Amino acid sequence: MRSYNHLIEPLDPAYPEKKFFNLCKLGDARYDHLPFSVRVLLESAIRNCDEFLVKKQDVENILNWKVTQHENVEVPFKPARVILQDFTGVPAVVDFAAMRDAVKRLGGDPKKINPICPADLVIDHSIQVDYNRSPDSLKKNQEMEFVRNQERFEFLKWGSKAFCNMKIIPPGSGIIHQVNLEYLARVVFDQDGCYYPDSLVGTDSHTTMIDGLGVLGWGVGGIEAEAVMLGQPISMVLPEVIGYKLVGNPDDLVTSTDIVLTITKHLRQVGVVGKFVEFFGPGLVQLSIADRATIANMCPEYGATAAFFPVDNVSLQYLQQTGREQEKLNFIEKYLKAIKMFRDFSDASQDPEFSQVVELDLSTVVPCCSGPKRPQDKVSVCDMKKDFECCLCAKTSFKGFQISPEKQNDRLKFTYEGNEFEISHGSVVIAAITSCTNTSNPSVMLGAGYLSQRAVQASVSVRPFCRVSTSFGDSVMAPSLQISGINSYLAFSSFDVVGYGCMTCIGNSGPLPDSVVEAITKGDLVAAGVLSGNRNFEGRVHPNTRANYLVSPQLVIAYAIAGTVRIDFEKEPLGVNSDGKQIFLRDIWPTRDELQAVERQYVIPAMFKEVYAKIEKGNENWNSLNAPNDELYPWDQKSTYIKSPPFFDNLTLDLLPPKSIVDAYVLLNLGDSVTTDHISPAGNIARNSPAARYLTGRGLTPREYNSYGSRRGNDAVMARGTFANIRLVNKFLNKQAPQTIHFPSGETLDVFDAAERYIQKGHPTIVLAGKEYGCGSSRDWAAKGPFLLGIKAILAESYERIHRSNLVGMGVIPLEYLPGESASTLGLTGKERYTIIIPEILKPRMTVEVELNTGKSFEAVMRFDTDVELTYFRNGGILNYMIRKMAS
Repeated sequence: MRSYNHLIEPLDPAYPEKKFFNLCKLGDARYDHLPFSVRVLLESAIRNCDEFLVKKQDVENILNWKVTQHENVEVPFKPARVILQDFTGVPAVVDFAAMRDAVKRLGGDPKKINPICPADLVIDHSIQVDYNRSPDSLKKNQEMEFVRNQERFEFLKWGSKAFCNMKIIPPGSGIIHQVNLEYLARVVFDQDGCYYPDSLVGTDSHTTMIDGLGVLGWGVGGIEAEAVMLGQPISMVLPEVIGYKLVGNPDDLVTSTDIVLTITKHLRQVGVVGKFVEFFGPGLVQLSIADRATIANMCPEYGATAAFFPVDNVSLQYLQQTGREQEKLNFIEKYLKAIKMFRDFSDASQDPEFSQVVELDLSTVVPCCSGPKRPQDKVSVCDMKKDFECCLCAKTSFKGFQISPEKQNDRLKFTYEGNEFEISHGSVVIAAITSCTNTSNPSVMLGAGYLSQRAVQASVSVRPFCRVSTSFGDSVMAPSLQISGINSYLAFSSFDVVGYGCMTCIGNSGPLPDSVVEAITKGDLVAAGVLSGNRNFEGRVHPNTRANYLVSPQLVIAYAIAGTVRIDFEKEPLGVNSDGKQIFLRDIWPTRDELQAVERQYVIPAMFKEVYAKIEKGNENWNSLNAPNDELYPWDQKSTYIKSPPFFDNLTLDLLPPKSIVDAYVLLNLGDSVTTDHISPAGNIARNSPAARYLTGRGLTPREYNSYGSRRGNDAVMARGTFANIRLVNKFLNKQAPQTIHFPSGETLDVFDAAERYIQKGHPTIVLAGKEYGCGSSRDWAAKGPFLLGIKAILAESYERIHRSNLVGMGVIPLEYLPGESASTLGLTGKERYTIIIPEILKPRMTVEVELNTGKSFEAVMRFDTDVELTYFRNGGILNYMIRKMAS
């Protein structure tokens, strides 16, 4: 008997078998003042309240949010579903397969390792820009994707058959978040005779994109997602909710990209890390769901947990536009209105209470970019030239390259395809319309098409050596552009469609011409990439583009035509046509109203229905894959892609008490904003790296290495790829390199090789870091890799939320300096040896003693934030806990 069954009633008397928990029958005035995002948490707690995993006190804590938001109160949350992409999904399925082996070895039933919570896996991160600038680029890249990844895809197909409740969306379907928005999102579940809000967690930090449709979701580590799939609730601290009020109308020349980059910078300044942001205000009616989803997508870049847009009439119109059945729309609207979760943004009386309210007048937004190294570093387009030149002068930092004054105007000549060209600082060598951030938005994609059309008509073009590409987020936009008559102009501008998936934004940009790389290297040039993505961290897009700017699809094309980011579009022309006429950007820029009119005409429900009717079975390459039918996966010992991980090799049913970390060496001494790309890169495998040596030893040639992202099913590769980013800055060295000092010998070694030596001698290691450690993508290998390198703890000033959770999930201790303290204030060099005293009785966020071999000591906070996280730590990690639970 569940505690709140008295709230159950039929939604429609004509269908008495279809019921819901009517939260309004609580008769509690506090409910009417809760943020809409918190109401979703409350409904889940009430529906799942069993006095075991979810208790009545948890419901009371959520209802009392106005007070408890400030008290570090922990509550459980059971999302309705889980979503994964292939880079993070492959290791999750590998873990599930290995967990089945472990449960059987411990005498349990391996079939118990099976998703209980529905899971969708979209294969979208494996395709690369091997071919571009030709009409058959898409076909060739998709064929190459299957050649490279056949083994991975066969493994995933095995998983779709071996595990219940797991749906696989084949390659070529689109980007995970766009497929989620257009196809997978329920908004309201109709399951087992019960209506309830759609909600989810995903193994991609940009899972928050779905919040734009009124579905509460956010990114978690792959390890935590696996526990949710196995029926465990997420243990979370009740967040503060920042109300973000939008007023005014955007200028006709402003794109949704400009709006989101403005909001990203603003919310970074406000400080929303670990909080929910909920949008409201009359300005919202000016934003389409695609605009809202673009803003929600960038949530990790401003640091919030979720960026929620409650469901309104615009949401229902979008569901209709994307081909959802009218019957579903009817019950969605009726249900949400019944529980007061349907919004009218023009009605201020519906505005809930927030922890804090901030406001943006959309009329103040101007065209902008972000970069050159971080998404939150917004630059107005009119200031771009001046800002880049300042970056050239500035000391090496997030906004500096430290190029000496006499070299800032250097130009290098090179030959490409028989013709001579020049390249200089700021030259655009990669221009990519890519990533779910923008390719989900018809207005900016149509804008890119129209800009291309007018550029072609004006006879201005992109330089032939620039690596240009268009990767759509789904299969719907291409026919829309085709029917509107402007698709061919993208090709005329060299922006041929090269794939449907996450490509350049994840580092799958493909190679630059050798002569271009030689010129960049010879001149030590700061070459630029422009992309319509959401991440531009160092070393992510391409190792030879030191400056990378996030821009709208229209500006991708504009900067590609200009050939440089050192341009003032107001004063300088894009180019000169064959008649000698100067062509300015303003001459070819399409307006917002113009594009919305085209969108209404050409982006129609029939297209979505046609594409998504065949999404799961329409890929012949996928259909022809042969996958095993075994309950336990038959591991191939020769495989370099799929390997049984060593995480559970020595696992027993008995728990061992936690031990102090004694005399640990510091493996790395790092600064601020170390990203998961620094810790576990997803891109290319350098030929001189430990991972390359391992693959060469297995008989592979460099062209067969593929990427780190594609090899996340092989722990031997991923351990060697940990801290393998060529832009890693280790304070022990005076250069950027994936290396460190092995202190017992004094040698400078690759990080993996140094870690191996420490492990062989039985020496534990730790890592020192600054602020925002682990920011960026929700990458579980950024925690698994350090675990395999023998790292027992990270000592940082602060953590990105998802990465801290991943460290907890692997049993690596996240330690945090006391407020106001850091390695600098404590005088730590990293050359000391560290003993971390772990007491027998543990409490959330407790302070522990850190002793140095120099005789000095200090205190740090052990960032296990909840009792559940401490339980995981005692078990050596969340997966060990689940195995013991299933086996017993």
